[in-house]
Amino acid sequence: MLGAALHLWLRLRSPPPACASSSSSSSSSSSGAGPADQLTLFPQWKSRHYDVVVGVLSARNNHELRSVIRNTWLKHLKQHSELSQRVLVKFIIGARGCDVPGEDREDPYSCKLLNITNPVLNQEIEAFSLPEGTAAGFSEDQVVSVSFRVLYPIVITSLGVFYDAGDVGFQRNITVKVYQAEQEDALLSARFSPPSCGVQVNRLWYKPVEQFILPESFEGTIVWESQDLQGLVSRNLHKVTVNDGGGVLRIITAGEGALPYEFMEGVEGVAGGFIYTIQEGDTLLQNLQTRPERFIDHTNNLREEDALLKKESSTFDDIVFVDIVDTYRNVPAKLLNFYRWTVDTTSFDLLLKTDDDCYIDLEAVFNRIAHKNLDRPNSWWGNFRLNWAVDRTGKWQELEYPSPAYPAFACGSGYVISKDIVHWLASNSERLKTYQGEDVSMGIWMAAIGPKRYQDSLWLCEKTCETGMLSSPQYSPQELTELWRLKEACGDPCKCEAR
Repeated sequence: MLGAALHLWLRLRSPPPACASSSSSSSSSSSGAGPADQLTLFPQWKSRHYDVVVGVLSARNNHELRSVIRNTWLKHLKQHSELSQRVLVKFIIGARGCDVPGEDREDPYSCKLLNITNPVLNQEIEAFSLPEGTAAGFSEDQVVSVSFRVLYPIVITSLGVFYDAGDVGFQRNITVKVYQAEQEDALLSARFSPPSCGVQVNRLWYKPVEQFILPESFEGTIVWESQDLQGLVSRNLHKVTVNDGGGVLRIITAGEGALPYEFMEGVEGVAGGFIYTIQEGDTLLQNLQTRPERFIDHTNNLREEDALLKKESSTFDDIVFVDIVDTYRNVPAKLLNFYRWTVDTTSFDLLLKTDDDCYIDLEAVFNRIAHKNLDRPNSWWGNFRLNWAVDRTGKWQELEYPSPAYPAFACGSGYVISKDIVHWLASNSERLKTYQGEDVSMGIWMAAIGPKRYQDSLWLCEKTCETGMLSSPQYSPQELTELWRLKEACGDPCKCEAR
C-alpha cells in the first residue's frame, strides 16, 4: 500500500505533458491491457521523462533472481500506474559471456585463460638465472625485491642469492625473505654469511627453507637485503632468465600496476632466486588433456545461454545488453556503459543502482526522497564506507589503486545519484579507469568531482534485515521471495507481529 509520503511525491512530481499526452499510453490504458501488452509498447518510452531510472546489475545466468524481482517489487511497481510511469527499471547484462570455461581461467572473476603449457613436473626449477656471459658485480642497491603470482600450486624449497664470480668462496652477509601480499611477517627466510653460505648451484648460492604449498592465486614478494656496506649483485628483470615452469608462475612488475610500489621493498629487480617444484602434477596434466572437450561443451552452453537471454529480453523488454564480456572484473565497465546508455536514451532526474541479489523497497526510497528533498543536483545518496582498507587478495583484490585506503564509497546494495553526475560519468566513461569493484570505482570517480553525500544507514551494507530498510544484499531467490511475502502480508519484511 502506497504511503501518504509516496502520494506527496507523486503530486510534487507531476508527469510532463509528453508522457500524459502519449496516445499509445492512453489507448493501452483505456483498453485495459495487462502488463504484457504494455511491454509491447515499450519502444514508445523514448519520449517519456522518468523521475528515477533503476539499474539492476545482473549476471547473465541469474535468470532466477531476475524472475523473483519481476514477481516481487517490480510487479508491485507495475500495479501502481501513477508510479510505474515515473520509474524505468532495467537489468544490466554483459552482451557476451566469457568464452573460457571457469576452471580454465587464470582468475575465476575474469576471462583470462590459465595459459599453462608443457609444465615442468617432478623436478626442481630455478626461478631466475643469469644468462651465460652476463658480467656479475656489485650494485649500489642495499635492498632489491620482485613480486610474483602463483597460477598453479608450487612449493619453494630453497632461496638463493647471486654471487660475484671474482670472489673466493662466499664473503657476504645477505638475508632473503618471502612475504605474502599484505603480510608484515616473512613467510620464508634464509640468511647467507661466510660461515653459512649454503650450496652453490650455477651462479647462485642456495639455502633450503621450510616448505609450504603456495596455492593458486598466491601473491608474494621476495626481498634481498645486504647487511654489508657494499650493495647486492642484482639485475633488472630484463637481464635475467625467468623460468615460469611452463606457466605456473608470473613475475609482477611495478609497471604493470599489479602491486602498488609501496608494497615493494627497495629497488625493483632480482638479486638471486628461488628453487621450486610444481604440486599435483598428475591433476594438472589431466586438466590440460581434457581442456579441448571442456571448451566444446562451454561453447555449446554459451549458445544456449544466448538463446535464453534473447527470449527473456524479448518477453520482458527490461534488459540492457552492454558491450562487455560479463565477468565480475568487468562490472565497473558494465556500469559505465549503462550510464552512457541511460544518458543517450532517457530523460530522468535520478538514477538508482542496485544488484539482482538485493532486496529493494522502492516505496521507502520515494518516501525518503519526498521528505528529505534528495532530488538535488550534484547529490549522492547512500551508505558510505570511509577509510576502507584496500584488499590485495581474494575476490576484492585491488591490483590498480595505489593508496592503502579507498575514498568514500557507497555500499553496492543501493545508492542514488543525480542526473548531472550520471551525465558526467557517461561523458567521461572512455577515460575513467576501472578498479576491482563498481562500488569502490564509483568512490574513486566521485572523488574527482566531490558531490554532496547524503549518508543513510538504511541502505544496508551487509545481509541483514532492519525495519524500514531501503536495501539489503546477498540474498538467494528463495530468501528474496520470503522477504517480499512478509512485506506484502505485514508491511515489514523482517517480521510479522501476531494479530
